[in-house]
Amino acid sequence: MTRLGLPDTVRACLFDMDGVLTRTATVHEAAWKETFDAFLRRRDGAAFRPFDHTDYDRYVDGMPRADGVRSFLASRGIHLPEGADDDPPDHDTVHGLGNRKNGLVLEKIKELGVEAFPGSVRYAQAARDAGLRRAVVSSSANCRAVLAAAGIEDLFEVRIDGLVAADRHLPGKPHPDTFLAAAHDLGTPPEAAAVFEDALAGMEAGRAGGFGFVVGVNRADQAGELRRHGADVVVDDLAELLGEAP
Repeated sequence: MTRLGLPDTVRACLFDMDGVLTRTATVHEAAWKETFDAFLRRRDGAAFRPFDHTDYDRYVDGMPRADGVRSFLASRGIHLPEGADDDPPDHDTVHGLGNRKNGLVLEKIKELGVEAFPGSVRYAQAARDAGLRRAVVSSSANCRAVLAAAGIEDLFEVRIDGLVAADRHLPGKPHPDTFLAAAHDLGTPPEAAAVFEDALAGMEAGRAGGFGFVVGVNRADQAGELRRHGADVVVDDLAELLGEAP
């Protein structure tokens, strides 16, 4: 293992954004909850069962927006029309609910700003200084704006986000395709790349893609689940891989 906590064979780092680089996972979870609870309340009345943190971890976290809508609703036995990409946020369709959630995220980011995890910033800087290639892999269509707002966009050479995935027709996590695309764009084979993820879907993508090392970032007290879903190592903060305090 090198001083970066990675095998010597690793030449590239592929970072998820929400929850790994930036403290935006809580913003996304809050937006999903507001979206789904309003829909379920309209549908089921006062007896509705709210969307909770377990739902977020199991059915939504790390997935492309429309996949998250389908996944959670299927868990409740609900199936909605797909609708169109530009459905208004008050339409009860897959894309309508997804657009409602996205609008809420943008409002919350504008209101609260974006904070990068200091330990993750130091780690990305150390990877750069050590000559490792670096990419961001996110299902978010707002990835570039979030990185810019956090002041860390220049730390990464490649960005595979929701917009790039849609343009290239890449399925999202838990499929490995977006991570594989990032490794390809960096000129690095999967076995020489490390994946950094906080979501269970991201762990599965790392395992499915044959990557050289998978780091689980335990932001949601689920270390055991991260390991069971494919992590080679689990840390609470990337600073631990540098031998530092968060």
